[in-house]
Amino acid sequence: MRKTIVAGNWKMNMDLEEGLSLARSLDQYFRNTPSGKTEVIICTPFIHLTGVSDIIKGGSIKLGAQNCASEVSGAFTGEVSASMIKSTGAEYVIIGHSERRSYYHEDNDMLSKKTGIALDTGLNVIFCCGEVKDEREAGVHFNIVKCQLEEGLFNLDAEKMEKIIIAYEPVWAIGTGLTATPEQAQEMHKHIRSLVRDKYGNSVSDNMTILYGGSCKPSNAAEIFSNPDVDGGLIGGASLKKDDFVAIVEAG
Repeated sequence: MRKTIVAGNWKMNMDLEEGLSLARSLDQYFRNTPSGKTEVIICTPFIHLTGVSDIIKGGSIKLGAQNCASEVSGAFTGEVSASMIKSTGAEYVIIGHSERRSYYHEDNDMLSKKTGIALDTGLNVIFCCGEVKDEREAGVHFNIVKCQLEEGLFNLDAEKMEKIIIAYEPVWAIGTGLTATPEQAQEMHKHIRSLVRDKYGNSVSDNMTILYGGSCKPSNAAEIFSNPDVDGGLIGGASLKKDDFVAIVEAG
């Protein structure tokens, strides 16, 4: 049985005390009200990782980072390595988020390298893929996602692929107020699972968690998550509000 996961991506929001306060609130809630079959992950800015790790220790919430360096170590001022992330107690890292691809020009080769380093360090990877509005309107969205997966992930062997969570981001639905319809989400998630099946077989594909990330909120989460190939969500803005994030988790 594949996991149902709701992962919060805080992006570049909240100073240290604000972040720790939200983590305390979420930790207290989920200790008192277990999330059932849904695994909860919060992916925080780097400066929050150690403090949040201390807060959630012994609870059910898992911790992740939003990015990692493309090198193992060395003279790379300002970068944060996978091993540094691992040392904070984090278990996950987001790689290939649309904002990293767009704003920082991270291509599939770089993301493949980051993924390999993260896995070798013992982190689980939430690997993002998805098309922009022009690609969707041109009808090439399936090919775009296929290319992102083939060049970014499909060099991995089956054992490592089992440590990957794929997050589908319709980029045109992030921060725009637009949301993919449940039918559009299911269509792409089914496509992604079929690509994994063709490469790695039924066992890997059937057990792979594929998340939806694109303006998911309490009002639409249950409908999106009800699709057979949608296994939860990668949540942006709504993860910054305890009540909204809890409602999305409970929709899983």
